[in-house]
Amino acid sequence: MNENEETGTEGVERTDEAAPPAPPGGRRRRLLVIGVAAAVVVGIFVVALRVAPQSEPATTAAGPSPAAQESAAPPAAPSSAPPADTQTPAAQQPPDEGPQFESWVGEVAGWLDIPQRAMHGYALATVTIGQEKPGCELSWVTLAALGKVTSDHGRVGGSAIGDDGTMIQPLDTVALEDFSGASISVPGAAGPMQLSPAMWETFAANAEGAEPRKQNIDDAALTAARALCDEDRDLAEGGDWLDGVTTFQKAPLFQHRVLATANVYGTVGQDATPPNPAALQAVNFSIDKIGLPYVWGGNGEEKGDLGFDCSGLTTAAYGSTGMTLQRTADWQFRSVPLIPAGEEPKLGDLIFYGVPDTKIHHVGIYIGNQQMIDAPTFGQAVQVHPYRTDGDDYAGAGRPA
Repeated sequence: MNENEETGTEGVERTDEAAPPAPPGGRRRRLLVIGVAAAVVVGIFVVALRVAPQSEPATTAAGPSPAAQESAAPPAAPSSAPPADTQTPAAQQPPDEGPQFESWVGEVAGWLDIPQRAMHGYALATVTIGQEKPGCELSWVTLAALGKVTSDHGRVGGSAIGDDGTMIQPLDTVALEDFSGASISVPGAAGPMQLSPAMWETFAANAEGAEPRKQNIDDAALTAARALCDEDRDLAEGGDWLDGVTTFQKAPLFQHRVLATANVYGTVGQDATPPNPAALQAVNFSIDKIGLPYVWGGNGEEKGDLGFDCSGLTTAAYGSTGMTLQRTADWQFRSVPLIPAGEEPKLGDLIFYGVPDTKIHHVGIYIGNQQMIDAPTFGQAVQVHPYRTDGDDYAGAGRPA
């Protein structure tokens, strides 16, 4: 694991097992937050997924230094599934009607740039399925993450969800591609949740018993909820959660983005104060780059590279907010305000590894619930990782001003 001082590039191996996620907190939102525990779920089994880069990682013209090649060990392959005995806290429910419900919807939707009508649909579906199948433990963060990744909450292509919950312009199949250009769209998928024909035929639902409408967010979200909870899944269990999401889309790129988005939504939803806008923007930028290959010295597609190295990703993420960071992990560590030792990082914090007195060799961006997004090393893609692992050389976290 090293960083080339002259070129400002870095590589790192992440091979250790994940540390247990910390329990969610915040008494003020206990009655208002739906399924904070869902963010814990994704933290427990996120190491079970790995997004492979779509091409061999490129290098700078001179190529990696011999020292870099010698010290970068082969990346460890994450386990194929979470432990069978994984347990997580039960999901919490929001107020199920009245002003308190609407106040919660408006507040959290505003924080997360989720259209209020879409948020209402996700929350309503969560309340309804909680009554139908209380053992499912479905959280709004799962439905909202699916809605974000599939259709940007109905906004893809310039459309929007109307006041009655129906798409102003009907959404047919949204084109989803990986970074090689290969299509990963589900044939025939439609509506704000991009439900497949088979899923719609099997689970189509309307909470009031009327004819279900695929282009309506209330019906689509409830249909998605029933599909997720099928087969008596307990979505507070990591394996069941992943099985449920996989029924929508098997592509690892899709699954990783849903995992990351659910982490962010759960983290923001459980807090008593709104997130820092720049931090949230930097995190969202990083989620959009999941699946790009690690490139030694890479600064991303915007700069003409196939992908990123670790500090290239964090530099670009905060660059998208108008903020300038130093280019290497070591320089970033020495130029941003560090959080006190032992303090839990916050959304958007930079996570550093190395020896503070001599050399910082790796950096990622924190997305909450003990997780970060990073460009790990040669042969891997931008992806989600636990930020603490047994035997790591975690050096601390910094908070860009």
